Formats: sequence, structure tokens, C-alpha cells
Amino acid sequence: MFIINNLVSVYTLYFVYGLAFLFLGASIALKDMKASNLKISNSLWLLSLFGFTHGSHEWIQLFLLSKRLQCSYNEIYIINILALIIVGLSFLFLLLFGLSLIFSINKNKYIKWLKPCAIAIFILMLLYFFKFESDYQHLNFFQIANNILRKTFGFTGSLVASYGLILCSKEVKKISLPASRYFLYSGIGFYFYSIFAGLIPSHVKIPLFSIPVEFFRGACAVLITYFLFKAFNIFDILTRKKLEQQLKNQAQSEKMVSLGLLSAGVAHEINSPLTNASLNMQMLRSQFNTTLNDEKIQKKLDAIDRNIDRASMIAKDLLQFSQTQETKLYPMDVNQVLDSALSQLKDKLNNIEVLLEQEELPEIELNAARLEQVFLNVMNNSIEAMENKGKLIIKTKQVENEILIIISDNGTGISRGNLLKVFDPFFTTKDANKGTGLGLSICHGIIEQHGGTITLMNNKRGGVDTIIKLPVP
Repeated sequence: MFIINNLVSVYTLYFVYGLAFLFLGASIALKDMKASNLKISNSLWLLSLFGFTHGSHEWIQLFLLSKRLQCSYNEIYIINILALIIVGLSFLFLLLFGLSLIFSINKNKYIKWLKPCAIAIFILMLLYFFKFESDYQHLNFFQIANNILRKTFGFTGSLVASYGLILCSKEVKKISLPASRYFLYSGIGFYFYSIFAGLIPSHVKIPLFSIPVEFFRGACAVLITYFLFKAFNIFDILTRKKLEQQLKNQAQSEKMVSLGLLSAGVAHEINSPLTNASLNMQMLRSQFNTTLNDEKIQKKLDAIDRNIDRASMIAKDLLQFSQTQETKLYPMDVNQVLDSALSQLKDKLNNIEVLLEQEELPEIELNAARLEQVFLNVMNNSIEAMENKGKLIIKTKQVENEILIIISDNGTGISRGNLLKVFDPFFTTKDANKGTGLGLSICHGIIEQHGGTITLMNNKRGGVDTIIKLPVP
């Protein structure tokens, strides 16, 4: 301990202490978080302000220690006032960061604790103010005020930030296990910082080690900054994933355009002979309807009719798939479009339990007819997967700047390999005479025209969740 006390001067402690938090503020300010939808990304600006202000406060303390003898009484007084304001602001930013992070991760669970926490902090501050005469007669005003700020906002803010970062570590665990660990370690670092910076006054030596408390504060600051800097790699991971997804989407779009042009040409070419064949069949039936009593011939004619109808349906799907013109959008409620689609499927839903969970949604720009086509296609797929009996759950809600529509069934599900192909044109798991494999491809194109996304995933009930996200302007 003697070696540490001699090698590490108080000036070095304050310099490293302040530098660590200034580096933390700068690393957050310079980090690109545009590709992130993590909840912590909306709160990090507060932690950045904490880093800048708290680091500045420690360097002001360093200036006072090194230049005190060279400053007048008035200059020292003004600098102390400035330092007091800055340290108060820094701890306030830290407290707001922790509260913002906790509420964003689980708002409904923790919002009820906001008022009690604020009242408790206020009462605690009053108690410390009333104890001025008895406890702090030997201290000056600035030391008293500094101790009060540390034991209220400093201690509480560090603890709340610690808990928020621990919650955040659980949120990012599925994305990156190393980043999750670093968020956890930084949360633990803030826990120890709450003790050394909140409960123990400045310029006090820790009894067991005989080392100034500033050494432990600086160590916590360095460790917190290091762990958070490592944890922020998750934003680089998310940026890379977003770029990879954009490249995939671009390749998919180019493939769809090529297939669309080919499909349009094929559909137009086969439509004419199909129309001719259908007209000739109607003429034959009207000509021989009264004279032709051969049952076998009638069955063959019916089979020809069915195949002409099927070929016409394929041609129609091909034309629809190839449509690339801009969709006209109008302000409308998604719930109304969904209700309209359900009313059209009323006869098919007789043996199916439908559970609707619809929240009130804002009107957004959409094409009702095309979006209704998506809902009909997805729900028809669910009905067929459940073999016309089961439970269909439909949820709508707004999550930040997106409207979320989840259509969930308890049907047969989709194999993992097929989940990657469901939006590929002409891919289908149905029998050859029951589908063209263009339904979900068309849905994907429609949702893309609305600026949204559509994904499919297996759920715990054995069926499929279709998740549609539409942007809210």
C-alpha cells in the first residue's frame, strides 16, 4: 500500500479519473447507432453527458489542487461554485440515464416506482440539510453540498444506472454474448462506484488499504469505460447486419424484377390461347348439351374446364406478381382493413376460434385493397395449415414508430429449411393442384411497397407467426 501511495500521486488519480469519463462521453458521442433498435441507444446520450460533465468536474478538482496557491479567494470561490453545479448536473444525468434505460426496457413494470423514488430522494436531501449543524460543523459549505449531492443523486444515480445496465445485458444476450457480458460488468462497476463515489466522502482514505478513495473511484471509472467501450461493439455488429440485409434485399429486388418481366411475358403469351380454349369449350357445351349424354365425355369436358380455369388462375397470379407500378397510398386504419379481411373469411372460420387483440392505432398511408390481399393470403394459409380447425390469434399494436401485426396459428408449422424459401417465387409446400407458390411472394412485394417488412417464424404452439411491420410517419 505504501508503494501505491508513493507511486500514484493525487494529481495522477484525478487526471486519470477525469480522462476515463471524458473518454466515455466521447466514445458514445462518436458512436454510430443509426442501425440499432436497442433500447439503450435512446438513453446513451444521457450517459455521454454524464461522462463529459463528471470528467470535467474531476479536472476542475485537479486544477484546484495544483493551482490553489496561485488563485485569489474570489477565483477559488467561483471555481468551487462551478464545480458544485457540474457535479450535481453529472449525477442528475446519470440518474436520468438509469431511469430512462429501465423504463424503456420494461416501462409497465417500473413506471409505478418513479414517484416514490423521486419523493424518497427529496426527503433524503432534506434530512441531510437538517443535519448541517450537528454533523458538518467542521466542514465548509462546498464540502457539505458536495457530500449531500454524492449521497443522494450520486449514490442513487449510480445504483439505478447499475441496474439498468444489468437489464440491458439480458436484452442483448441473444444478439451478442460478449457484449452482454461487458454490459453486465459495467453495471457491476457502477455498483461499486455508487459506494466509493456516493457513500464515502472525498479525500478520505479507505481504512483497510490506507489508500485515498479517489484511487478506487478512478479504478471504477477506468473499468466502466473499458467495459462499455467493449460493449459498444454491438452497434458495429448491428450496422454490419443491416448492411448485409440491405445487400440481400437489393439482390432479392433485382431477382424479383427479372422474374417479374419474365412472368409478365409468359402470362400475356398464354392468356390468348387460354381465352380461345375457354370460348371453344363454352361453344361445345352449348352445342352438344342436349344431344350429348355420354357420361365419360362429360367428365373429360369438365376436366378440360378445370385445367383451363387453373391455367387462367396461374396466368392471373403471374400478372399480379409482375406488377411493378407504384401503389397509391391513402390514410387509413390498419384495424379496419383487417376487419374487412376477416369478414370475407367468415364462412371459413366457422370451426376456428379467432382471438382478436387490437390496440387503437394511428392512421397511416396504405393501399387498403392490396393490404387486405396480404391479410387474406396469410389467414388462408393459416386456415389450411390448421385443416379448418384450431385457434387463430391476431394482434395489432404500435411499437415506437412501427405498427405491428401478428397473425398466429397452431397448425403444422414450417420446417427450418423451408422458412428461408417461403418468399421465393413458385415455392410451395402444397400439392401441385392447390397452389402456385406466388402468394407469399406477392405479399412480400406489397408490404415492401408500403415500406414495411413481413417475416414468418414457428411459434411455441406448433404453428406459424406471421409478423408484419408497417412504418408510422
